[in-house]
Amino acid sequence: MFENLSERLSGVFDRLTKQGALNEEDVKTALREVRVALLEADVSLPVAREFIKKVQSEATGQAVTKSVTPGQQVVKIVHDALISTLQGDGDPGQLKIDNPPAPILMVGLQGSGKTTTTGKLAKRLKERDGKRVLMASLDVYRPAAMEQLAVLGKQLGVDTLPIVAGQKPVDIAKRAKQQASLGGYDVYMLDTAGRLHIDELLMQEVEDVRNVVEPRETLLVVDGLTGQVAVEVAQEFDDKIGVSGVVLTRMDGDGRGGAALSMRAVTGKPIRFVGMGEKMDALETFEPDRIAGRILGMGDIVALVEKAQETIEAEQAEKMMKRMMKGQFNMNDLRTQLEQMQQMGGMEGMMSMMPGMGKMAKQVEESGFDDKVLKRQIALIQSMTKKERANPKLLQANRKKRIARGAGMEVSDLNKLLKMHRQMGDMMKKMGKMGKGGMLKQAMKGMMGKGGGMPGAGDMGGMDQAALEAAAKQMGGKLPGLGGGMGLPPGLSGFGKKK
Repeated sequence: MFENLSERLSGVFDRLTKQGALNEEDVKTALREVRVALLEADVSLPVAREFIKKVQSEATGQAVTKSVTPGQQVVKIVHDALISTLQGDGDPGQLKIDNPPAPILMVGLQGSGKTTTTGKLAKRLKERDGKRVLMASLDVYRPAAMEQLAVLGKQLGVDTLPIVAGQKPVDIAKRAKQQASLGGYDVYMLDTAGRLHIDELLMQEVEDVRNVVEPRETLLVVDGLTGQVAVEVAQEFDDKIGVSGVVLTRMDGDGRGGAALSMRAVTGKPIRFVGMGEKMDALETFEPDRIAGRILGMGDIVALVEKAQETIEAEQAEKMMKRMMKGQFNMNDLRTQLEQMQQMGGMEGMMSMMPGMGKMAKQVEESGFDDKVLKRQIALIQSMTKKERANPKLLQANRKKRIARGAGMEVSDLNKLLKMHRQMGDMMKKMGKMGKGGMLKQAMKGMMGKGGGMPGAGDMGGMDQAALEAAAKQMGGKLPGLGGGMGLPPGLSGFGKKK
């Protein structure tokens, strides 16, 4: 979503940070480019102007002239200004559902993704917050809209209000309120009807429902790809109904992201959640500091660790860690790791969240290592027998031919996988022995939320490159993306070139 903006800004800041000292003219030129980048990303003109004004007033003071690395100081000022532009009050993911049954009203235009978002939010409330949720569809106009929510409810294991044909939206809302009270639900969510554009009939209907249920939260769902139109829609809904927060959908698309940057500044309403895909778990809390970090290429290590905690089971990770530290790293372990990488968004998804790795993600893509490679590697491992997976040393020429044929690939592809497996096994062994308590142990503990050394984004920035290089040499190679190399890790280069 923010790819183009991120690329433009990183180009500007690369030039700034290379200069020893900055004068006022340098800062002005850089900020002019930043403003153009913001406008190209579809940020509204008043917001872009205000943003540049804020940065300029802070960047042209004594703080910059006295700074050891003035370029970095400007990057920090831009980062802080981005956060304050996006920032809302309080925790964005914390909904007001303290007084059960708490009504949540979902509003928006047709096609913005209200029904899907209602399902995603219900799943989140049920699984993360342990709430009992009831969903009700008030959309009596769109064909099969009520059935769609009922099907979603069945898939998610969330209760939905039984459909009664011919009822009006206000009557359905009253029935949902009654059922939520009698059924002991913590939250009931009302999915209202949408229109292709805002009209009086839609507004009156939503207003009537609002007056009946008095919602604790009124969430407006808007399509992130519509750009500034999304901001205008949010303003109109807020003026007529009163909105407590915004959910931006399709933020995984190739839109320019200007709506997200303008929404808070123009409407005064915080962005609560962002939809990052069609799957039911593709809903993220909108964290301004993390989004700002991603835009400026600083990564989002917190989101990476959170994803790891969701996908990695603690007990399984503990067992694997003990085996790895003893040097017992077989094909089953490799397959588990490859599957977890897939669940965490693949190679590109993980790298985009790691500090300083944003540019390298593109190099990985250009080298031919796309996420299909992970699937091919898993296919090769699944083509082996149980004995072969447990002990890859058994693999001789005839066995290799059989495995490659079974996966529909070449023996050379299998040889590359085995080489990667050997190198990873050696690296794990060395990491297990390094430092106090072992580098591997510390990293795993951090991911499992048991304290330990998973470095935060701030820590990564403060780490000395020479120290990282030394650690890499101890592990028998160079760390990818450091120094002039910027190469892929050994064993991955050229693997699975796109045909």
